[in-house]
Amino acid sequence: MKPLPPSAYKQPIKFRIPTAENLVPIRVDVEVDGQHFKDAFTWNPSDPDSEALMFARRTVKDLKLPQAFVTPIAQSIQTQVSEFRSYEGQEMHTGEKLVPIKLDLRVNRTVVRDQFLWDLNNFESDPEEFARTFCSDLEIRDPEVGPAIAVAIREQLYEIAIQSVASARETRVSKKGRRGVEHVTVSKSGGTALDLMKLFGSKASVVRKRKEWDVYEPIVDILSPEEVEVLDAREERNARLKKKLDDKDDGYLTRFTRS
Repeated sequence: MKPLPPSAYKQPIKFRIPTAENLVPIRVDVEVDGQHFKDAFTWNPSDPDSEALMFARRTVKDLKLPQAFVTPIAQSIQTQVSEFRSYEGQEMHTGEKLVPIKLDLRVNRTVVRDQFLWDLNNFESDPEEFARTFCSDLEIRDPEVGPAIAVAIREQLYEIAIQSVASARETRVSKKGRRGVEHVTVSKSGGTALDLMKLFGSKASVVRKRKEWDVYEPIVDILSPEEVEVLDAREERNARLKKKLDDKDDGYLTRFTRS
């Protein structure tokens, strides 16, 4: 699907992520008997739920994880896909919008930070192709970085699409004809969309504004093994603390409900 013409901006469309392939960003974070499994990937929402169970079994076998991981991994995928499907068929507004996308992630030893604008009306955009080009241009060697970037982009576009559904619903209820996703704010510095530094073609849908070159230049850092060890220990400590707080809250709610 090509970018929408100006006359279509006011017209709602059926819910989907504004990319060529309507894939669901999935994040799995499962802990079983003190062992932790975390992963992020994309999923085709048209695949049957049984595929999630097959994927979980293959993952457990390939990574030599205990069989107890199969069910929670499959359930995590199915829950997220079901949530995505719950929006299908609903109307959404894209509007004439360039939305900010931010990258701030660490994959193994590689840290990536960047910010750019994404055209919501380009339904030929391809986050995976953008990620491959990004990694090639910045000479990122780790093969896991590209997929992580693509998932991060899709997650943000998914959230924007959900907001667009809410906006379209409010428009129908209020009948005031509000335009597009009004609560998505885009920086006005740098002029129009034509004032760009780099455009990765129609499949990327990315714009960098000329006045923001120095502020939002892509940053890639390669951490030392010692730095990775420190960060991993910090993340593990934070995860344990969060789990304790969650367990404490659950216990409080249980006591409160029983009383």
